[in-house]
Amino acid sequence: MIVDDVKIAGGEHCETSTLDVLLRHAGIELSEPMLFGVGEGLGFLYWDGKNLPFPFLGGRSKPAGITRKLTERLGLTLRVKETTSARTAWRNVAEQIDTGVPVGLQLDSYHLEYFTTKIHFGGHFAALYGYDTENVFLIDTAQQGGPVSTSRASLERARDEKGPMTAKNLSFTITADAPPTPLADAIRTAVRANAAEFLNPPIANLGYRGIGKAAVQVRKWLDRSHDPALDLPQAAVLMERAGTGGALFRRIYRDFLEESATLVDDAGLRAAHEKYREITPLWTEVARLFTQAGETGDARHLTDASAVLSELAQREQEAMTALATVQPSRS
Repeated sequence: MIVDDVKIAGGEHCETSTLDVLLRHAGIELSEPMLFGVGEGLGFLYWDGKNLPFPFLGGRSKPAGITRKLTERLGLTLRVKETTSARTAWRNVAEQIDTGVPVGLQLDSYHLEYFTTKIHFGGHFAALYGYDTENVFLIDTAQQGGPVSTSRASLERARDEKGPMTAKNLSFTITADAPPTPLADAIRTAVRANAAEFLNPPIANLGYRGIGKAAVQVRKWLDRSHDPALDLPQAAVLMERAGTGGALFRRIYRDFLEESATLVDDAGLRAAHEKYREITPLWTEVARLFTQAGETGDARHLTDASAVLSELAQREQEAMTALATVQPSRS
């Protein structure tokens, strides 16, 4: 069974690629940066712990957070199903496909047969648009091939994996049961909410405070790592090419602000866009310095990265402060 008229070109980020498929099928077409921004996707997390081989830098909200916020901001209907039963999990999906509706899935990418890099990541998303007796047909990111397939057995393992960022066989559909919220209004609400969360993190590992914490901690990374030549360049790859759109999601957010400024006349929005134009290349510079530190073993590159991160903490605080001044919708 194959759902007809599904957009088959994947985007840069897995969750927004999945949303693009589901929303277009519901008759709503938005750019990938717009999906990310209205979904309040930008964030920051410095995550370290005894169970981690090396610290993790995250640049977006929690898995499924963009989906939940986007549908809320646009007034769409999001139907989410979770279950511990593999049989029920498959029925939840197959019933939708059989009625011609594509389904979003949260998965551990380790088990998907088309992934060439085998790393457990339980916060991966893909859109399911068909199946036969042996395989399922998915839309993943362009980097992973866009339209891809994997066996039904591997999909079952990917959906049922346990561990960080995983979900219980989560699947979801989106419908527009009423006219969507005007996009300009949704943008105003989204940027204000994203700014409030970024500027008022509950713990020091998050938001602009988390960037400041990272500035301190990265100085110790050569000693923190058992294999700096592997770990530090890998951290850079995750920032630049692991579905982030580059610069730890800052490039895609910059593009969202640029597009939004053509739809919303607000000085705070324009100011934030200009600031993120300057912020974006600095994150790419941090990634370059991580790579150099790992390849050379020279701690001076981490000292330089620390200085850039300290500057980024201040710059992102200023940019989000500008977004916090965006006037709310009058409707």
